Amino acid sequence: MAKDRSNAEDYTAPVRRLAVAIVVLCLISVFVVWRIDSPRVERFRTEITDRIVPSFDWAMSPVTATAHLISDFRSYQRIYDQNQELKRELQQMKAWKEAALQLEQENARLLDLNKVRLDPKFTHVTGVVMADSGSPFRQSVLLNVGRRDGIMDGWATMDGLGLVGRISGVGETTSRVVLLTDASSRLPITIQPSGVRAILAGDNTARPPLDLIENRDALRPGDRVFSSGDGDVFPAGILVGEVIQDQGGRLRVRLVADYERLEFVRVLRSHQIEDINNPGALIVPEIAPGAVLGPSPADARADTDGASNG
Repeated sequence: MAKDRSNAEDYTAPVRRLAVAIVVLCLISVFVVWRIDSPRVERFRTEITDRIVPSFDWAMSPVTATAHLISDFRSYQRIYDQNQELKRELQQMKAWKEAALQLEQENARLLDLNKVRLDPKFTHVTGVVMADSGSPFRQSVLLNVGRRDGIMDGWATMDGLGLVGRISGVGETTSRVVLLTDASSRLPITIQPSGVRAILAGDNTARPPLDLIENRDALRPGDRVFSSGDGDVFPAGILVGEVIQDQGGRLRVRLVADYERLEFVRVLRSHQIEDINNPGALIVPEIAPGAVLGPSPADARADTDGASNG
């Protein structure tokens, strides 16, 4: 048995060495052939490549899939890193916004202490939104500034980007802002670059429609909408939004003010607005004390006697 095992080992060892020598010789031959710079050898290499490489697609599929998987993972990693960076920048911007608003309020207090006189057209009071109406039939918010801060009924309000609405109701420490989306809101506007005038009518939706348009054919989606200042209710030139067209073909306005994140509102001082103390006088003129509304009793009797004698 030991002799047989020795004969088997004596037989397999030369075969193994021969196989290794053949493989090494083949590899050397392939290397030499692949390094020869000759047109014939180049055509030979091309034919070998055309015959052998396409048949190895099945063998390259796992490698290709793995490479794509690694590429996608790296792409997702980059997207994740960018998202985290954007979140950090957003947090920083929010912090800067809060700091800017605090500095603005502090600056206003210091100006008031120093009795600095500024043009009322360029001054404003910043208020914090405490609550909204929460009703589908009325669009309004409540601010923490009121009569003690000099707020007057009818003043325009902004959120820093565009027009938000107007003051409608002032208390001692609070005031209510009726938004442009409210059904009772009507705003005279100018649409640029055409200069067409229209009315922005609220309908309790996020994109109020345009009414009473001077020239509808001159308007295009994307035109900028500004307050016109007609009626001296709102200052002229305040950005409102841009024109869009709904599925029914009606022109509406995409408001630039961010109503979903309405936290701070600027109330624009406008002392040019007429203070209406008696709304009934707009329809029926006021009667001076002692004035007679109709004919006097003596005149009435004289008319009656004349009619009877006649």
